[in-house]
Amino acid sequence: MGNRRSASLKFDPITPLHKDIETAMENIYIVGAGMTPFGRHMDKSVKQLTAWAVEDALKDANCDRKAIRAAFFGNTTQGHFDGQHMIRGQVALLPLGIEGIPIYNLEGACASSSHAFNLAVMHLRAGAADVALAVGAEKMYSDDKAKMFSCFESAWDIETFEANKGYLSAMGKTIVPPPGSQSEKPYSPFMDVYAALGRGLMERYGITQRQLAAVSSKNHGHSVHNERSQYRKPMSIEEILAAPAITYPLTMPMCSPISDGAAAAILCTESAMKKYGFDRSRAVKVLATVVRSASARDALDYDNGCTRQAAKDAFEQAGVAPGEIDVVEVHDATAIGELLTFESLGLREPGMSGILAERGETSIGGSIPVNPSGGLESKGHPIGATGIGQIFELVSQLRGECGARQVEGARLAIQGNGAGLWRVEEATEHIGIFARA
Repeated sequence: MGNRRSASLKFDPITPLHKDIETAMENIYIVGAGMTPFGRHMDKSVKQLTAWAVEDALKDANCDRKAIRAAFFGNTTQGHFDGQHMIRGQVALLPLGIEGIPIYNLEGACASSSHAFNLAVMHLRAGAADVALAVGAEKMYSDDKAKMFSCFESAWDIETFEANKGYLSAMGKTIVPPPGSQSEKPYSPFMDVYAALGRGLMERYGITQRQLAAVSSKNHGHSVHNERSQYRKPMSIEEILAAPAITYPLTMPMCSPISDGAAAAILCTESAMKKYGFDRSRAVKVLATVVRSASARDALDYDNGCTRQAAKDAFEQAGVAPGEIDVVEVHDATAIGELLTFESLGLREPGMSGILAERGETSIGGSIPVNPSGGLESKGHPIGATGIGQIFELVSQLRGECGARQVEGARLAIQGNGAGLWRVEEATEHIGIFARA
């Protein structure tokens, strides 16, 4: 029996085991996208916000909810605020008639819904379903300010808090914050994280506070034309520099607000596109979706940062080059975050991010528009919904449906969504690359 068994388990040493899988892999498309306005929704629960975004996506796709064969739900703070743990996706989606299918719960800080999106794509590629839902929802604004800001305090290793501060304090050591440049009022501890990373950029590339203000001014200007944006008031560079300090080099308008909101995407395979009659003319093709986590790299080893490595993987997966990208949505929890991610994506020469922002090159109408939605700084940042909120904007841009904030001729788009902190970088990063179908 042993000989017969061994004979039945022969493998061809020449043919890669994954060859047939790769050959059979279908294209994946976004056929529906929905998003609530981001802001303060004091009268809405996580369930209600989820329903709003999901119903919006179903209508956008003209999709019967019975066609959805798997769902992925991203949320981070509902346990902290409401005490709802463990089955948040089931609690939010079952009342909508999305039932009898696998519903997966994802928690990955600011990248929670991007993780949901990534796994939905993987599920479809694996052939486990032909239509899937990815959704993120968050309700964060509270009259209890201490509780509200404390929700961010576990987005790093809580056992190494002092070491975390040490890693960050080593960055930008030559940059001395001027007197009065730190707020006495409570603010998210992650603003100190970004400030340290920003001082590192200032030290390395000579990026200035005025360039950061240019980023913020651009984003506030873009959001004027976004009806789903939390803030819709333009701000000049001078107004942003004169605004109340948070922690140097950040002033208040350079930082994302506390937000509530939800966003959803419906994805399908090539065969499901035909089977259910989804509108191909409005479909957006997923060229790449990549999740990477941090490493214990040295602070100055930028080439091995998780965002840079994820971007390299994504461009290879998509088969496109950084110079081909038409429109960008990146994680600007602060203006510093936009420049950090832009540099890591390799969209232009290193050290150019601040200069391009100041020149207007990253504005709508410029050579590489970044955050036409208004970004997290102005559109809002309900962290569990942020990733798919970015994807919603890129889907709308690639469809040509953005009106006054439309990037003319947009055909290729990239999303960068980081989350949490590990030593000197994001704990995790998602990069998505998308194209008109």
